[in-house]
Amino acid sequence: MSTFSEYNFAGQKALIRVDFNVPLNDKMEITDDTRIRAAIPTIKKILSDGGMVILMSHLGRPKDGPTDKYSLKHLVKHIGKLLGGKTPVLFANDCIGEQASMTAGMLKPGEVLLLENLRFYKEEEKGDEAFAQKLAKLGDVYVNDAFGTAHRAHASTAVIAKFFPKGKKMFGLLMEAEVNSAEKILHNPQKPLTAIIGGAKVSDKILIIENLLEKATDIIIGGGMAYTFMKASGGKIGGSLCEEDRLQTATDLLKKATEKGVCIHLPSDSVIADKFDAAANTSTAPSNNIPDKWLGLDIGPNACDQFSNVIHKSKTILWNGPMGVFEMQKFQHGTKTVATAVAESTQKGAFSLVGGGDSVAAVNQFGFSDKVSYVSTGGGALLEYFEGKELPGIAAIRNS
Repeated sequence: MSTFSEYNFAGQKALIRVDFNVPLNDKMEITDDTRIRAAIPTIKKILSDGGMVILMSHLGRPKDGPTDKYSLKHLVKHIGKLLGGKTPVLFANDCIGEQASMTAGMLKPGEVLLLENLRFYKEEEKGDEAFAQKLAKLGDVYVNDAFGTAHRAHASTAVIAKFFPKGKKMFGLLMEAEVNSAEKILHNPQKPLTAIIGGAKVSDKILIIENLLEKATDIIIGGGMAYTFMKASGGKIGGSLCEEDRLQTATDLLKKATEKGVCIHLPSDSVIADKFDAAANTSTAPSNNIPDKWLGLDIGPNACDQFSNVIHKSKTILWNGPMGVFEMQKFQHGTKTVATAVAESTQKGAFSLVGGGDSVAAVNQFGFSDKVSYVSTGGGALLEYFEGKELPGIAAIRNS
C-alpha cells in the first residue's frame, strides 16, 4: 500500500473519492462546509506536486436519477474559494459518459474537475463493477479520502480499487488521519482508556459497548440510553426514555462489565423536566428515583463531577454521543461539562477522539474542536469501526 505523502502526483490524474455530502439551504447555499474543508489538504498536495484532481462524491439520497437539488454543481464555487480562489474548478454534468471522459482527458496540471453526483446512478449503491470500471478509467491513481462512506461497499468507495494496480491506490490525508486515530484507541491505547457513550438508544450502541468491554478501563453512559440501564438496575425513571425491549441487554452488559473488571459509570443524578420542552419546569433528582411523569433530559450536577473525575484520570478518551438534549439550553450543561473535561484532559497529554454527529456538533458549538486530539468526520463509519467490523472502503485498499 503506497502512502499518500510519499507519492509524487506530477503529471498524474488523481481520482479522489471525497465525502462532499454537505447540507444545503433552500437557496442552494452550503450551511456547513466541514466535510469539504477536511479534504482540502489532500487536494492541495496533489496540485502542488503538479498533478490533476478529479473529485467524485454523492450528495443526499436522490431517488429518481438527476435532480437539481442534489446536483454537485452547487458546490463548485465554494470549492474554488476554499482552494484559494486561483485554482480552476471545472464541472462535468455526469460522472461517467462522454462529457466526463472528455473533460477528464483535457485536464491540465493544477486543475480540478468535479464530477456530478454518483448516486444519480443506482449502480453506485449497488456496488456495480461495470459502473466502477467506467469511473476508474477517468484517473491514473485512486485516492479514497471519504471516511464517512468507508462502511459502504459502493462502487466508488470499495469496488473501484480493484481496477487500479498496487501502488496506484491509497488513502488520502483525511482517511489516513481517521484510521490512525481510531486505531490508537482500538489497538494500542494508553490506559486508563475511557469511552463516553451517549445518545438516545441503547440499541444503537450495544455492539460498540460490547467491543469496548474488551479494551476500556471505564465506560461512561449518558443521554437517554442511561435510563434503560437505570431501570434494568431496579431504578425508578419516571417518564424518561426507556427501551423496554432492551432491559435484559442492559443487564447483560452490566454483568459482562463486572466480569471483565470494566467500570461502567451511570449518572448519579439528572436534570429532570415536567415535559420535553425548552420552556419546561426543571428540577434535579437521583437518576434512579425520578418522580412519575418527570423525565431525565440531562445529567445532574453530581454526575457532572463524577464523570469529570473519571475523564481527568484518563490517558485515552473516546467520546460518542451527548449527555442530554444539548440542543435546548436548559439541558446542555452536562454535555458542555464533559466537553470541558475532555479538553482539559487532552491539554494534560491524553489522546481524545470525538466522533458521531451529535458529539461533533457539541464540540463545535462549545468551541472545543481545536482542544481535543481528533474530531472524526465519519459518524456511521466510525461506529462500525468501533463495533469491530471491517470497513469495505478500508479493506479494498489495505487488502489488495
